[in-house]
Amino acid sequence: MSTATESVDLVGHESTRNLARAALFAALVGAFAYVSFPVPLSPAPVTLQVLGVFLAGVLLGPVWGPAALGIYLAAGALGAPVFSGGAGGLGHLVGATAGYLWSYPVAAGVVGLAVHRGPALRDLDGVGVPTLVGGLIAGTVVIYAVGVTGLALVLGLAPVEAVVQGALVFLPAEAAKIAAAVGIVRSDALAAT
Repeated sequence: MSTATESVDLVGHESTRNLARAALFAALVGAFAYVSFPVPLSPAPVTLQVLGVFLAGVLLGPVWGPAALGIYLAAGALGAPVFSGGAGGLGHLVGATAGYLWSYPVAAGVVGLAVHRGPALRDLDGVGVPTLVGGLIAGTVVIYAVGVTGLALVLGLAPVEAVVQGALVFLPAEAAKIAAAVGIVRSDALAAT
């Protein structure tokens, strides 16, 4: 009597690979949260998290980039020390900086859509620097629109006060993160050739 067994893939290799990459980027954003500097004029610190959001959007695209940031938020909500300065817990998703955190998946999706011009990933060698910078700026606008709104609501700030404390003081740091993201993506694209 002979029995035959067949290999059955419950999840395709591509899905497994994408999920692993999303988890890796979630961990990267969590690690970037440890690079945190207080800003005298703002209750929110400068962190490298946004650089991770940018890279997730560019490298994972408009589907898996937001998934990575969803994993990141879930890990932080469950208590993993992945928020600014190594904090964790559900309270951070309703506090003064919650708007920034909630904006991350949306921003990664916007960056991914702008760079890849749709849901499918395209070769980054074909993406020009203006398109890349435009996508990163669009992601920054999303982060600060939601972040400033959250800051104003939680702290009861007037609109101008919220924009100054929640966005304007961070613009030099965001310009540096955009430049770093472009450099990383361009160096990766050049290394692939």
